[in-house]
Amino acid sequence: MTLPMVVPAQDLPAKVRIHEVGARDGLQNEKRTVPVEVKAEFIHRLAEAGLTTIEATSFVHPKWVPQLADAEELFPLLGDIEGAVLPVLVPNERGLDRALALGASRIAVFASATESFAKANLNRTVDEALAMFAPVVARAKAEKAHVRGYLSMCFGDPWEGAVPVAQVVRVAKALMDLGCDELSLGDTIGVATPGHVQTLLANLNEAGVPTSSIGVHFHDTYGQALSNTLAALQHGVTTVDASAGGLGGCPYAKSATGNLATEDLVWMLEGLGIDTGVDLGRLTATSVWLADELGRPSPSRTVRALSHQEQ
Repeated sequence: MTLPMVVPAQDLPAKVRIHEVGARDGLQNEKRTVPVEVKAEFIHRLAEAGLTTIEATSFVHPKWVPQLADAEELFPLLGDIEGAVLPVLVPNERGLDRALALGASRIAVFASATESFAKANLNRTVDEALAMFAPVVARAKAEKAHVRGYLSMCFGDPWEGAVPVAQVVRVAKALMDLGCDELSLGDTIGVATPGHVQTLLANLNEAGVPTSSIGVHFHDTYGQALSNTLAALQHGVTTVDASAGGLGGCPYAKSATGNLATEDLVWMLEGLGIDTGVDLGRLTATSVWLADELGRPSPSRTVRALSHQEQ
């Protein structure tokens, strides 16, 4: 492929690590049950396309996220994957027990910056949720696991509206103080804009959270995910969450549409001369294959453009 033409911009990182969330965050909102064999093949294909961090599943109670009820069946099917790490989401100590029993070495916990979403998603206050995660993180670290802390509703909440930056910083700092190795800032309903992104990142730095520990997780509800990502890159962020084919949403926030599509992100990064290690052609083919399995077209603009060219 001769496009996109590579034209680097100043003051951007040379390399970005994509934290692929399609298999977990992307598929969890699908109404039709996706067979475990399809999920396993999807993750294998993502690894073969060059993605090195692929969030595999969630050890949440099947009642809350039925689509991921097959976590114990799926994870052992991924043992032959080389060159990629496979984080899993755990909601509590029981989920951690299940993940560790299968040999998971990268764990994620999921907190909220707002009281409304903490109540909807975790049935707890923000501080009660942090207290619940404290022993989870401590035990995971004792088992030498890498721990990622997700923080949702960092830029806006469907019930509360605008979320004060200071409020987000307080919860983010508390989450990191539990012992998390990494923090993912979630724009769960896709309302962030670039200035907001850079202001939050600057305030987190002032509170002692280094940029090197921060990843960004944007939804594309208002078409801002790529511009927000670029703003984060300009600040020095080098970890970006994305979902192959633009899959995803949030079962607890109905206004949340799909995640930033991994293909759209790779197209932009390739054009900027930023290394991702991802083969865009193979990744696009994977998303076309999965779209066929799901019975609907991919929402990714890059997937649609490239697959149309190949017809």
